[in-house]
Amino acid sequence: MKLTLFVLCACTLLLFAVRAQAAAPERVEKSEEEWRAILTPEQFEITRKKGTELAFSGAYWDHHEKGVYACVCCGAQLFSSETKYDSGSGWPSYWMTIEGAPVAEKRDVSFGMIRTEVLCARCDAHLGHLFSDGPPPTGLRYCINSASLTFIPAE
Repeated sequence: MKLTLFVLCACTLLLFAVRAQAAAPERVEKSEEEWRAILTPEQFEITRKKGTELAFSGAYWDHHEKGVYACVCCGAQLFSSETKYDSGSGWPSYWMTIEGAPVAEKRDVSFGMIRTEVLCARCDAHLGHLFSDGPPPTGLRYCINSASLTFIPAE
C-alpha cells in the first residue's frame, strides 16, 4: 500500500513538472552586443535599458490595422488588435494580452513612482507598464512602447 501511494505521488509530481516545463516559454538569451546588432538604437534603449519613447511618437499609438503585435526582440506574440484601444496616453494601449502570451509583470519603483513594469517573459524585453485604469472587461491598461513591438498583419 505504501509503495503504491509512493509511486502514485511520484508520477503525479513528474506529470506536474513536465506540464510546467511545457508551459514555460522557450527562453531567448543574447549578449548586449548581440542585441545591439539586431535592434535599432531606439529599440535597444527601450527594450534592453528600460527606456520610454515620447508620447504620440511611436509607430503604433495611432495604428488601426487588424493583426497581432509581437515582441520586437524575440517575436513572441503578445497583443491582438482586437484588444487595442485609444487611451489618450499617446502609447499603444491594450486591455489584455493574447491568451497564453509570455508576458511578465514586475514591481517598478523608479522615478519616485510605484508602477507595474510589463516584460516579455521569453527575452526579458521591457515593453511598458500596466495600469488599473483601463476599460471593461478587465479594467487594465497595458501601456506599451511602439519600439518594443513589431506588427503582424491579419491574413
